[in-house]
Amino acid sequence: MRGGATLSVTDLRGALRHRVDCTVRAEHLARDSELSLAVRNISPSGLMIADNPGLSRGERLILRLPKVGRVEGYCIWTVDSRAGFQFERLLRPAEFAALLDELQPGVRLRR
Repeated sequence: MRGGATLSVTDLRGALRHRVDCTVRAEHLARDSELSLAVRNISPSGLMIADNPGLSRGERLILRLPKVGRVEGYCIWTVDSRAGFQFERLLRPAEFAALLDELQPGVRLRR
């Protein structure tokens, strides 16, 4: 991808992450393919996957998140078999709480 991703949110990789162990589906528009991604942590601004299926920095996916729907994600980094994605937009607190309730049943966000 030339020139890298243009994101509407600033780089928030320091945001609090919530550990999860789930699989989400994603569409890779450039490759015209669908992927299954093993998500290991998530925040309102992005997520980390394990078992990177060959994605490189700068690639764009359409992620299908439970209770949220379709969200664009940009690969910000890759290390070994892991990769980090930043969402094109921040998830609203209510939709992020609903997503966590789906991914981590019984665990509530603390203020």
